[in-house]
Amino acid sequence: MRVIGTAGHVDHGKSSLVLALTGIDPDRLPEEKAREMTIDLGFAWLTLPGGEAVGIVDVPGHIDFIKNMLAGVGSIDAALFVVAADEGVMPQTREHLAILDLMQVPAGVVALTKTDLIREPEWLELVAEEVSDLLASTPLAGAPIVPVSARTGEGLPQLLQALEDVLQNAPPRRDLGRPRLPIDRVFTVAGFGTVVTGTLSDGCLELGQEVEIVPGDLRARIRGLQTHKQQIERAVPGSRVAINLSGVRTEQLQRGQVVTLPGLLRPTQLVDLRLRLLADSPAPFKHNQEVDFFSGAAEVVARARLLDAEAIPPGGQGWVQLRLRQPVAVAAGDRFILRQPSPSRTLGGGQVVNPHPRRRHRRFRPEVIAHLETLARGQPTDILLQRLQEREPAGAREIVSASGLEEDVALAALDELLSTGQAFFLSPNEAAVSAAQAVAGNRYLVSAAGWRRFTEQLQGVLADYHRQYPLRLGMPREELKSRLQPRRPWPGRLFNEAMSRAAAEGLIAETEGAVRMAEHAVRFTPEQQREADALLARFRAQPYAPPTVAEATASVGPEVLQALIESNTLTRISEEVLFLTETYEKMVARIMAHLQSEGSITVAQVRDMFGTSRKYALPLMEHLDERRLTRRVGDQRVLR
Repeated sequence: MRVIGTAGHVDHGKSSLVLALTGIDPDRLPEEKAREMTIDLGFAWLTLPGGEAVGIVDVPGHIDFIKNMLAGVGSIDAALFVVAADEGVMPQTREHLAILDLMQVPAGVVALTKTDLIREPEWLELVAEEVSDLLASTPLAGAPIVPVSARTGEGLPQLLQALEDVLQNAPPRRDLGRPRLPIDRVFTVAGFGTVVTGTLSDGCLELGQEVEIVPGDLRARIRGLQTHKQQIERAVPGSRVAINLSGVRTEQLQRGQVVTLPGLLRPTQLVDLRLRLLADSPAPFKHNQEVDFFSGAAEVVARARLLDAEAIPPGGQGWVQLRLRQPVAVAAGDRFILRQPSPSRTLGGGQVVNPHPRRRHRRFRPEVIAHLETLARGQPTDILLQRLQEREPAGAREIVSASGLEEDVALAALDELLSTGQAFFLSPNEAAVSAAQAVAGNRYLVSAAGWRRFTEQLQGVLADYHRQYPLRLGMPREELKSRLQPRRPWPGRLFNEAMSRAAAEGLIAETEGAVRMAEHAVRFTPEQQREADALLARFRAQPYAPPTVAEATASVGPEVLQALIESNTLTRISEEVLFLTETYEKMVARIMAHLQSEGSITVAQVRDMFGTSRKYALPLMEHLDERRLTRRVGDQRVLR
């Protein structure tokens, strides 16, 4: 399914030509009828000689309605460029052509209209030559020029054939599985409710689907679909579509919003662009200049931030970051136009390179420009890698969808990234998984650079902790997770996988919820070692009635004592009671043996068994209860 858009100066016969070709008058507004001038977008359709149905978007030519024109040309496959033979090239002829050039409309046909008014063939030849020269430096260079008359019908069959020939050579619309329909009209149909129209791209929409309207955070359901007034169950990329939506009111919607599937698009107020300024721009494009931004069917005021120059000269190019006054829904690769608000005129345009920069860029930063140039080059591996680095860790399905690449191209690029080590799975156990399997299972990926940044931050946090607490075995896991503060919050499962990979790579070690650098070991100073040795000697001298926690703390200090506990030299069984770990294990073994042979034991029996006091025996048995080795029955303990 293809869409053609008209373009050309006011009163050069665009709407009359559409009516002659289709039998449909695209001027639908009463004011348009009264003024005999197209004011807003009009829509029609025709069938080409080969049988293909094609939609037509008819746009205004008057300078006062260029903004409406821009809402119609963002998603066309070819231009029907109209020049009146009696007037030739006029101001809006040039501005419309500049817009088609900036939007990179890939093909077109020129209709020299009103030929019935021309009496001298030489004049027609001069106008055709003038148009040909005008097109020479644009994507429409070499476009067929067909003389026609909407009044007499002369040349219309040849025009239709030329349109068919051009469209046959145009690349097919991509189905990326992420449909987008920029809304260009909103209205109500009695008995049906809210209807929106637009040109569908990047995926299909189906009857009954839940959709999201972005910006606006609105959800709706597709109640009906039409193309060229025919009811359909599935709309395909490149088609003009009318959608009957349930769940939203017309007053909630406006031109410029986008109908898509839930979760596929995020609104943005910050976009990175490659801007090309028109050669006839009246002045250089300046830093901090206010402009009108047009993309899809959206129009919004923006402030421009030049990233690599103080100004862009007429005909020049540069990197620009726009701060938009209101959010819009755009994707990487979308074309855009910038216009001067007053006096209104087209300044330039180009391509959205990054629709979601993480922050406002600092100017004249080589790394920022290098990043944008990589995004603009568009190599599949580069695109995929950049999308991963913007989101990591990210599901394979998410980055393939966000890349905008055909699925087979994206899978091949992902396999290349995996095989070259530029990206890998977060889990260390998935090294042999293919790109196709990764997408099917939505396995989580990180880039090599992103993993390096993460592990550098991880080791830095742990190193700081070890310097601050040199006698602690490691940092509590939850404290580490909160201190790392990755760019995107990591769900618990992904953090666990990251810790597993870091451990598998020998970067960290983990013991009982404490994470440490692999090479970290607790080392006492000579003074601390002497104090620790003296304390342990007291524990060995009275193994079953050792120093209490308070006494041990007074002897060596809290940090040394905690280090002895974390190193498993001492075992703490209560707030006040500690044992040498070797003593504790022998005591537990004797108690378990007694229970297995006798069936039960009392605190008094434990006291007598070890020649200790109730002060130690009771906490020991309560500790075994907590370990679920024993359970209390009256005054006795039995095996659990």
